[in-house]
Amino acid sequence: MAPAPVNPTNPDVVAADAAVGTAKKLGIKDGGHLVLVRPSKEWSVCALPPSATFDVVRTAAGARRRVRPDSVVLAFFRSAAEYEADLPALARLIFPGASLWAAWPRRAGGHVSDLTDNTIRDFALRLGLVDNKVAAIDADWSGLRLVWRQELRGTELPATLMGYP
Repeated sequence: MAPAPVNPTNPDVVAADAAVGTAKKLGIKDGGHLVLVRPSKEWSVCALPPSATFDVVRTAAGARRRVRPDSVVLAFFRSAAEYEADLPALARLIFPGASLWAAWPRRAGGHVSDLTDNTIRDFALRLGLVDNKVAAIDADWSGLRLVWRQELRGTELPATLMGYP
């Protein structure tokens, strides 16, 4: 596992992290594990708790071998099509008790995207996921934390995923 990345060239990342703590905001605890899916080259999380680890992968499929039961997955989506293509695979990975932060470009940061919190939420609900936290992850990314509905956290994958790759 690599040490926590630091990005001193992006003051917004450092400022946002210093204000609240990105790791704390995402729910990463001491000894926890973060899986970053498709982060931009400029993005970083600073100040991970002691003994926390992270992995960076470029695809949802690449996250398969990295996710642990206590993992926090942070996936970056730039379009609704990308989100809808990847969410079923990521939902399988976090079953039954891990969490997924679905991040999209912030309009307040001057970014244009067809993704909104409602787009994220609507598709997640159809699969059996619910959002339980929203956050400005940094100056460029907003995020919704998605988890499986309590009643669907059994021993078998929910039928809501049938028909999705």
